[in-house]
Amino acid sequence: MSTATQQSSLLKGGEWLVKPSSSSDTFIPEEFTEEQQMIRDMCNQFLDLEVMPNLDRIDNLEPGLMRSLVQKAGEQGLLSVSFPEEYGGLGKDFITSTIVNDYLGAGHSFSVAIAAHTGIGTLPILYFGTSEQKQKYIPKLISGEWAGAYGLTEPNSGSDALGAKTSAKLSDDGKYYILNGQKCWITNGGFADIYTVFAKIDGDKFTAFIVERGTEGFTQGPEEHKMGIKGSSTVQLYFQDCKVPVENLLGEIGKGHKIAFNILNIGRLKLCAAALGGSKRALTETVRYAKTREQFKQPIANFGAIKHKLAEMAIRIFTGESALYRTADWINRKEHELLDNGQAFNEALLGGAEEYAIECAILKVYGSEVLDYVVDEGVQVHGGNGYSAEYNISRAYRDSRINRIYEGTNEINRLLTLDMTLKRAMQGRLDLMGPAMAIQKELLSIPDFGQEEEEPFGREKKLVANLKKAILMTAGAAVQKLMMKIDSEQEVLMNIADMAIETFNAESVLLRVMKLNDQKGSTATGLYKDIMLIYLYDAADRVNKSGKDAINAFAEGDEQRMILMGLKRFTKAEPFNAKDARRRIADAMINELKYCF
Repeated sequence: MSTATQQSSLLKGGEWLVKPSSSSDTFIPEEFTEEQQMIRDMCNQFLDLEVMPNLDRIDNLEPGLMRSLVQKAGEQGLLSVSFPEEYGGLGKDFITSTIVNDYLGAGHSFSVAIAAHTGIGTLPILYFGTSEQKQKYIPKLISGEWAGAYGLTEPNSGSDALGAKTSAKLSDDGKYYILNGQKCWITNGGFADIYTVFAKIDGDKFTAFIVERGTEGFTQGPEEHKMGIKGSSTVQLYFQDCKVPVENLLGEIGKGHKIAFNILNIGRLKLCAAALGGSKRALTETVRYAKTREQFKQPIANFGAIKHKLAEMAIRIFTGESALYRTADWINRKEHELLDNGQAFNEALLGGAEEYAIECAILKVYGSEVLDYVVDEGVQVHGGNGYSAEYNISRAYRDSRINRIYEGTNEINRLLTLDMTLKRAMQGRLDLMGPAMAIQKELLSIPDFGQEEEEPFGREKKLVANLKKAILMTAGAAVQKLMMKIDSEQEVLMNIADMAIETFNAESVLLRVMKLNDQKGSTATGLYKDIMLIYLYDAADRVNKSGKDAINAFAEGDEQRMILMGLKRFTKAEPFNAKDARRRIADAMINELKYCF
């Protein structure tokens, strides 16, 4: 539980952009409790014993196999970690449930099935169901006896979820809702027992329903043949005068969007966790391959070009993990704050996730793109063998690609990042105006060459603070110039979102290293400092590039020159020998034959 001190220092969602964060108040993975470490080890062991030896069988969609694996995971308690004890769950906190997604995330198609089951397949009922619905479904879902799925997407409504055409009409006797329509890309659809399905009552009231396998008028199509995650059951669902009992209506009539969008907030963070878990295992496989593969009479791990790749993979994973657990802790603390204030369990966790919806969108984008980068470079290190089905990296490469599409495409999540930030500013939830005005004054003043850089991590903290100024300056100028037209300037919005993603990650990795430095001392954290310094050094350039692209799209003349000068000033990083630092990072992994940070 969070203390009063923690609660008072808890930043609101998006507030990291305008307020400093404390390393002492930042949760880092090195602080996992003994119980959390045990659960992490259980997840790794389950993958090693039950999943990894059976990947080909899973990809071949061997009948009953995935269903049995979900059930085995349930028997070991891996499905019930974050569910309340009253339904048979373990009642653990949000950080612990994030650990499960992280360390089961490397299981390829199995990870997709588990994430869908414990997330979108079960949470809608837990958070929005009646007490009768929860008692009927939750115990069997979290034990693995039943499997869950989620039907939102339709052939003509993907990102525009509210454009769904599936209809629901109350029967003449008032006992059933009659559903007609179809859903597509339904994960676990081929073997699930329980489906959360969205339809419009009377053509306009977007509403959720619990549909059980075997319901009259409910059928499913054949398994889809996909580029990746081949072992994940993916089918279409068909509803032809499907009779759903009225007691299976989920939540309120016309409020289905609350279920769909609130569940997505949690799903985005959990997707990031799974993607980073997959990244860690893929990098370990790549390190081991590089150590054993010889060319020119020596292991390819000895070559600088390979070391650069291995190190960059580690840098991106470590940074993403820093941001992931920082946010998971915020959600966890917000949940307990709301519980302490008398909110119900379901409202508290959903409230925590909604508070940090901006950060969840950032994590989804970054985590999925880290995994894509790691598996792509993993194939490159493997060379021709990376293209062979004999090596698991080829499966990881194919399986990764979907992550940038589901739980909202990365384009949608980039747009949401800025859209939600601006809306919160207009609602008064987030004070952007004051800091933005201060930056305008600063641009007209003589630069401050004070001594704050001399304190430990002073230069790094100043750089992160300046990157935030670059975002506020660019976003403020864009809003002033484009006004009501800004929504149609998606390229500019995505440029500024990329600046925010880089800066949130830069601050997260800096705070983690600062805390490690306080806990372990400077000598023990040398490699972690290398990771952090490289990320900040590169992030400054990436923020500069995204900022220039945005500014050049909406400003011109003297205004353009002044903003670009400010951008250059705010993205200036100290010279740094990144080559040697990358070699040190790579050598550490090569010596341990794994991702070791």
